[in-house]
Amino acid sequence: MKAKTKIPVALGALLGSLLAPTWASAQPVGYATLNGGTTGGAGGQVVYATTGTEIHKALCNRASKSTPIIIHVEGTINHGNTSKVSGSSCNTADDKIEIKDVSNISIIGVGRGALFDQIGIHLRNSSNIILQNLHVRNVKKSGSPTSNGGDAIGMESNVRNVWADHLTLEASGGESEGYDALFDIKASTKYVTLSYSILRNSGRGGLVGSSDSDSDNGPITFHHNLYENLDSRTPLLRHGTAHSFNNHFRGIKKSGMNPRIGGRIKAENNYFEDSKDVLGTFYTNDMGYWDVRGNIYSNITWTNDKDKNHPAGPNPKSTTSISIPYSYKLDDAGCVPQIVLATAGANKGMLRSDGNCQSQGGSSSGGGSSSSSSSSSSGSSSSGGSSSGGSSSGGSSGGSSDLGPNLALSGDADGSSKASGTSYGNAVDGDLQTYWQPNSSSGERISAKKFGDNFNTVIIREIGNAVQNWRLVNHDTGAQLASGNGIGSSKKIYVGNVSMKKVDLMIDSASSAPRIAEFEVYNASQ
Repeated sequence: MKAKTKIPVALGALLGSLLAPTWASAQPVGYATLNGGTTGGAGGQVVYATTGTEIHKALCNRASKSTPIIIHVEGTINHGNTSKVSGSSCNTADDKIEIKDVSNISIIGVGRGALFDQIGIHLRNSSNIILQNLHVRNVKKSGSPTSNGGDAIGMESNVRNVWADHLTLEASGGESEGYDALFDIKASTKYVTLSYSILRNSGRGGLVGSSDSDSDNGPITFHHNLYENLDSRTPLLRHGTAHSFNNHFRGIKKSGMNPRIGGRIKAENNYFEDSKDVLGTFYTNDMGYWDVRGNIYSNITWTNDKDKNHPAGPNPKSTTSISIPYSYKLDDAGCVPQIVLATAGANKGMLRSDGNCQSQGGSSSGGGSSSSSSSSSSGSSSSGGSSSGGSSSGGSSGGSSDLGPNLALSGDADGSSKASGTSYGNAVDGDLQTYWQPNSSSGERISAKKFGDNFNTVIIREIGNAVQNWRLVNHDTGAQLASGNGIGSSKKIYVGNVSMKKVDLMIDSASSAPRIAEFEVYNASQ
């Protein structure tokens, strides 16, 4: 076997500097900004590593346990190249990346990316840590090989100020296949932000507090993350406080956000779809609390409230009020699937949201494109005239008088909620006397679906004039097709020639719960 060429420390530092991403100066949002903030190894030496042992050596070669360091990682880190290194400035181990009894560290994936294959990252008694642009997969607690108790990333015992950003954390099954969690926090871990990350294909997303007596964890912020194909724990939250905003939840099989035994979560402008019991207190009667606003619930199954099973739905209402002590920008919930798709995960260019449903920043050093992407579709986004007035974004009106058949009549509908005595189907039945009405005046959705894929014109007919601000959204991608204020008796919206399985009318605000008589879809001749 050909020996690996060793890179001298000085040359490694130079290479690391040349590879330094332009986004290294980006700042976290959330609880990681408090308690003095989270800067990682800012100002320290930049070291380049291609093995787990080299990561440990970089920690051990510092002048002290608190000397700042930035470790740029490229390549595959696995059991074969990860071993314990000893020194006065470190406390490492053979079977994991050990960040123990240390502070002021950044570990950042660069170049072609950093894959931690069956090797977990463990933080213990550490502070001011940044983990960025890393892919961690298939970490096992049983079977072979094992690492980090089966956690992709685990934090415990007096950990403070961690920013975990643009990560991809995944497994290939649940506990029966040997895996535990993707992102666990316990034993007095505080001031953490998890952002722009993907957590998928695991039995457990993560917990905050490992037992009912583990009461000194959090606060923690989760934003712009994708939770996909998970059984539960998005997160499981004991005692602590969490803020979850602009996350996309898809394919949650058993339960999602699970605040319990006094845990409190503020959940706002998230997008939940094709999932079960995405919020509530589950597997116990020791209740937690939630502050909800602006979320979208699409095709969510809610179980009945019973012993040790207390779902927040089918119409989630706040049970507490949580004040957030830092500034942040909220993307509209309707564009969350699209903006998370564009920004979340490792090796995608380190893009971030600008708070207006568009991506910004990034660097090719992260393995992806640095160009911004818009939340609009590739076609023109415009709105036609209406007898009710109101303004809309986009260009001139389009379409001819020959609309053709209303395709929605051959399809179906669903939405975010429905008031007693109304149904989603009322909006696609061709009857102007029947209507769909949601339970509230904001953050609601009605969708037309199963009508065929291609169309270019939508007409919305409202009973009354309650709607104030609305958006038309491609449900398949989250792309915004049009937006405006006011609907009234008839709002004609030309969206260009588009194709999708399902189109959403998002009611962002209204003077009262609106009544939508018809949601019409046409492929008009041009």
